[in-house]
Amino acid sequence: MKSTPKYAGFLFLSAALCAPAAMVTRAARQDDHRQEENRREEQRQRVYDRAHKDYHNWDDNEDHTYRRYLQEQHRDYREYNRLNRRQQEQYWKWRHEHSEGEERHEDRHEDRH
Repeated sequence: MKSTPKYAGFLFLSAALCAPAAMVTRAARQDDHRQEENRREEQRQRVYDRAHKDYHNWDDNEDHTYRRYLQEQHRDYREYNRLNRRQQEQYWKWRHEHSEGEERHEDRHEDRH
């Protein structure tokens, strides 16, 4: 009978010491989740095309197309949002001229899966 209170005290002490660690772990997971959401939100930026008066979602696909454009133009990579207005307009002009081919390319890519 005397050993029961010792074990009970040990269990309560162990629980009290482990609880803060569990809360820190949970908070870290929540922070990771928030960072992932912020990263996704950054990837979902909308960009306005003044010449064509429309919006484009700047995501991984658009970034890939932009990089292809730079390669075809023999230009070094520069973030789109660091381009001046004239350079951005040149990209969207090219993008609209090549959008049909891009859609066909995506359709062929989906057929393979």
